[in-house]
Order: sequence, then C-alpha cells, then structure tokens
Amino acid sequence: MAIPAKTLDQKLASLRADSRAKDFILADAKDADMAWGIASPGVTYPPKSGQRANQGMAPFIEQMRELTRSGLLDIMLASTSTMSVLAHRENIFVDSPVTPAIRANDTTDVWVGRGARYREKPSRPFRTTSLQEAQYGSVTAPRTGTPKVNLGLYSITFNNDLDADLDAHEAFRAFRAEAAAAGFDYFLEVFAPNIADAGMPPDQIPGYVNDMLTRCLAGISRAHWPRFLKIPFFSPTAMEELAGYDPELVVGILGGSSGTTYDAFKLLTEAKKYGARVALFGRKIKDAEHPLTFVRYLRLLADDQISAEEAVKAYHGDLQKLGIPSRRSLANDMTLTASEMSYART
Repeated sequence: MAIPAKTLDQKLASLRADSRAKDFILADAKDADMAWGIASPGVTYPPKSGQRANQGMAPFIEQMRELTRSGLLDIMLASTSTMSVLAHRENIFVDSPVTPAIRANDTTDVWVGRGARYREKPSRPFRTTSLQEAQYGSVTAPRTGTPKVNLGLYSITFNNDLDADLDAHEAFRAFRAEAAAAGFDYFLEVFAPNIADAGMPPDQIPGYVNDMLTRCLAGISRAHWPRFLKIPFFSPTAMEELAGYDPELVVGILGGSSGTTYDAFKLLTEAKKYGARVALFGRKIKDAEHPLTFVRYLRLLADDQISAEEAVKAYHGDLQKLGIPSRRSLANDMTLTASEMSYART
C-alpha cells in the first residue's frame, strides 16, 4: 500500500507556486508540557465524580492519536517526550497524511509553572531537546535511515532589549547551523514582547514584530528559511503587511488563550481573509468541550465551507447530539473576547 503524501508538503508547494492559492494548513499545538507542567493536559471535561481535575498525559496523548487518525489536521505539534511515544514507539505517522513536529526550543518566557516569575524578565534562549532526539528518538540512536520526526517549531521573543535580543539572534543562528547539518526542517514563531515595558506604545508592537522578523530573515539564505511563520494576529493591517512582503513567505497565526468558540472560529476566518495560510491552535483545541468536533469545524472554516457564525451554532448542535454540556450558553459563546499576544499572558 502506498504511503499517503503529507498534506503539509502538498499545500506549501501549492502556496509557493501561487501566493494567491487558498490552501490552508491546520495544526494542533499539543506541546504545552514544555511550558505549564502538571496543568498542561487540561482538566477532565465534563467533570466526573471521583476523578482528579487534571486529566494527566495519558488522555492527552490519546486525544492526539484520535486527532491524527481523523486526518483533519496537517501538523501535530508536540514535545519530544510525546513524539518519542507517538512517532518513534507507535509509528502512527508512517501511514498518515499528518506531519509530526516537535517544539525545538523552550525559551524562558514559556516557563510558566505555578509560582514562576521568569516571564517578567526579557526572554532568554534555551533548548532542552536535541535534534537527534527529535529525529531518531534518542541522543544515542544512530543517525541512519529516514528521521521519524523532521520538523520543529523554533520560537523567538524580541523585547527591544539589546542584550536579550542579541542572545536570541545568536542562539537562532546556532540552531539553524545544527538544523542544516542534520537536514532538519523548522518553522519560525515570533511572539510579541513578553515584558510589560518594551519601550514602545502598544500600537507600535505589530510593526516592531514584523520588522524584527523580516530583518532577521534577510540574513538567511532562502535555502534555510523557515518553512512558514507563526505570529500573533495583531490586526488585518499587520497581517496584510507581512503576508504581502514576499511571495515566498507563508504566514501563520497562533491561537493564544482559550477564549470562546467564536474567538477561535472568527480568528481563523479573519486571519485567512487578510493573508494567513496557517493556524496553530493549542489551548483553543485542548479546552474545547469535544476537541475532535471542534477541529472538524476548524477544517470546514479553513476550507471556506462555512462561516464562523454558522460554525458556532452547528458546533453547539453537535454537542447536544453527543450529550456533552457546553461550557457557555450559545449567546455567550458567540461573543468575542480579548486575546493576548504573548505566550503566557491570559
């Protein structure tokens, strides 16, 4: 039996051949254990008598299996620890159109365990994992054969702080050299400043992030550019500016905090309208009442099959059929709430 082609590769090829193409890449960001610790998998929903509130990693990983089997996603992003189970031990991506990916670095602004205060200071670069672990499942495994995981998310947070930002650039340069030597692909995530005072008014942050990102890419051969970008959806203007900057850049958005169902659905459709071609939603999927059904509507939205308003109503109808109580009334779930731009702020 032929191995299915990865939809990520197909869509990126289409988008690079024609920047006006409507292909849309959908990813589930299940790498929260690189940040939150025990709380990462989320709470058991609906709550069950006698069960602990936090569901633990086993149900969380089972959710990843279910979503991967559905074929609705293009990318499943997880920690190296989780991928050592799903990709290396279980081989679930071998016969799947879904591409596995790992978080390739964990900068200090995502160290957000209980009581942690690291995010109050400018982000500093750090990597727990190694590319050999990601690709072959162990730091001692021989580098032979086709890597089972060959895509990673690399994250940078610029804070308008010379020392911190210089360190971030130098760490990124070292990562790119290692990735190129290993034949490892990456996509690049850039957050808004994680500190309260970045030396500029809030309305300058979108332009600052766009400029720092494109300035950074200018020093990189296109052979080693990220496969795509991931940034906050600051505004239609900021998205159009970045998406229109270079036809070889494929721009994506991050999901931010959980919010309402309408927050998630409207964010995807608005971002696509103004040039985004990728969405990586983590907490929005994890905290949904029924993640598989939630992702099914994300796919319909990404493929222009339904409006955000229709999707919220249909999602609530499906929850009723499944016998799952919604977290909010339909009216409350149809509202837009503020979405933060840095990783940890909620």
